Amino acid sequence: MTTSAPSRRTTISLIILIVVLYLIDQVSKWLIVFNFEPPVYYTDHVSVFDSAALCFDIVRVHNNGVAFGFGNGTLWAPYVFLGVQLAALAFLIVLYRRGFFFSRLLRVAWALILAGVIGNMTDRLLQGFFLPGAEQLSFFENLSRGYVVDFLDVGLPWIHSAVNPDGMYHWPSFNVADSCVCIAAALFLLVSFLPGQRPDEKETKARSRETNDQASAPTAEATQPTAEPTQPASGSDTPQPS
Repeated sequence: MTTSAPSRRTTISLIILIVVLYLIDQVSKWLIVFNFEPPVYYTDHVSVFDSAALCFDIVRVHNNGVAFGFGNGTLWAPYVFLGVQLAALAFLIVLYRRGFFFSRLLRVAWALILAGVIGNMTDRLLQGFFLPGAEQLSFFENLSRGYVVDFLDVGLPWIHSAVNPDGMYHWPSFNVADSCVCIAAALFLLVSFLPGQRPDEKETKARSRETNDQASAPTAEATQPTAEPTQPASGSDTPQPS
């Protein structure tokens, strides 16, 4: 179900939200890039929270794939997933302009997923050019080395894993953009279960009222009073019946 495009005020508010989330994502990633060495096998980490049930660390991980490391380390991933993100970005904008995101929750979810897509797409476009030896490679070679900076790491000490040097299972590292996309997905799912979801009634009524007012507005000619016919004077020359 689609409605008319959202109002200008709503669009501006969502753009501000997207810009704020995008800046938080990019600033946090560049802080990691400037303060952590590129990972080789097991990246340096800073422990934020450590307990017997949960560990939370700040790390630096290069992800050439997508969520949960799918496609990571492959030659095709940087090009394929960059193209997918560009297509998704264009598709989301078209859906928004056609009024597909008709409720407030859906519009917030749209802003979150757009911020996430743009944030990770920026990484794929730029990060490869800042790796050591980039000046000796061509443009497309550096583009093929593009990656997404993941730095939020959650470990579960009570689950043993022989893959990691610390012996515990680690949830795939993620970042602020990934978090935005996951929250957006949760909002989309929530809206599907909420009763009575339909286009914003207030906005729909306001648009309908504005249209009706414009259609019923009288013209200048229609509002001018018409002249009343004059009555003959009482002593006129009009012949009277005998």
